[in-house]
Formats: sequence, structure tokens, C-alpha cells
Amino acid sequence: MRRLLLALTFLASPAFAQDTDLELVLLADASGSIDASEIAFQREGYATAITDPEVLAAIRNTAYGSIAVTYVEWAANTAVVAPWTRIAGLEQAEVFAAEILSKPRQAYGRNAIGSALLDGLELMETNDIDGWRRVIDFSGDSVNNYSGLSIAEARARVLAEGVTINALPILRPNDPGRAHGGLEAAYETQIIGGMGSFVVTAESRESFAEAVKRKLILEISGTHALPREASR
Repeated sequence: MRRLLLALTFLASPAFAQDTDLELVLLADASGSIDASEIAFQREGYATAITDPEVLAAIRNTAYGSIAVTYVEWAANTAVVAPWTRIAGLEQAEVFAAEILSKPRQAYGRNAIGSALLDGLELMETNDIDGWRRVIDFSGDSVNNYSGLSIAEARARVLAEGVTINALPILRPNDPGRAHGGLEAAYETQIIGGMGSFVVTAESRESFAEAVKRKLILEISGTHALPREASR
């Protein structure tokens, strides 16, 4: 009993209080392989998913009833498209979705995945939010890294801070070098990491919004590590 009381006192201490369930950085691919129409459908996919009733239900069912999220596009540089927004219901979700859809493209050039991961970490370290969990949601159509810090070093730094990295590989069926599991396997071995990390795959442009929705529900609810065949 004494140990239980001590544990409850420890958990109730203000020093360990959080103000939201999840800090979530959405890192979306805007590199040279992504054209303007693909930028648009990615943004539309995230805007549709974040306002979906099932996603909002997952947010309401968290321990804190809210999450904090930012949408960032990455290439040779990173650019914040939608700044940190606390979402507890439809109104805040719609504001965030409108931000995603309203901004011009600001990230250009070849892949700098390591730098993008570190920028995602910095956005968490410098905000005024204290989330119970912290997740970087990385999406892209390759694992090439042409400049900046290596993926391995950046990933290690992110994981050392207790942040989970999940991934959404965007497969291109007409590009056999990326489809048929090659990109998925690369993301599993080189990108994701941390407690409960996972990969959810967008098999095609048409399935992108649904893949984003599934991934957000898993991240928000804390339901991780699905069998690979169930994550597609």
C-alpha cells in the first residue's frame, strides 16, 4: 500500500504534469519528385483526415481530450505550413485544415531527410506545449538523402529525446524501384523508431487520404505495432 501511495504521489506531482495528450509533427514530402498536383493532394488528404469524425473521436478519447499538431513540408529545406494548433474538436480541426490548404509551397529541392527529422524535433523542443507523447509523422516517396545530416544520425538524436518516428511511404506503382515493398522495407529499417513505431503505406494517390486517416487514428489513440499486413 505504501508503495502504491508513493507512486500515486509521484504521478500527481506538478513537475510531471502535461497539458495535452500528443505533440504531433506532420512532415510531408515536398522534394523535387513531388509536383504541384501532388503537393495539393497530400495537403487535401491531411486536411480531410484531420476533420474526419473517426479522427476527432480518437482525439476526444485520449486521456487529455486534445492533441497539438503542426504541418511541415520538407525538401532541401523545411517550411511550416500550419503552425502548432491545439485540437479538441471540429472547430479547431477545421482551422488547422484551412491553414494546410491556404499556404503556397515553400519547400524545394532534393531530399534532406536527416535535416527534416531534426527540424521536427526542434519544433517540439521550442514550442510552449507539454505533451504526454511526442511523435514525428514522416511521409515521402524515397529514402534518398542528398544533403545535411545523415538519416541515421538524425534518427538517433530524435529517438534519444524520447520521440517516436512513424512513416507513411507513398508508393508509385509505375516505378518498380520504389513499389512492391522496397520503400516500405527501407522506411521500416531506416526511418521509424521509438516506442510502438510503425509504417502505414499509401498504395496509390487514390488511397492516400484513407492511409493518412488510419495512421492518425493509430497515433492519436496510441494503438501501435499492427501486423504489417494490417497496416496497409
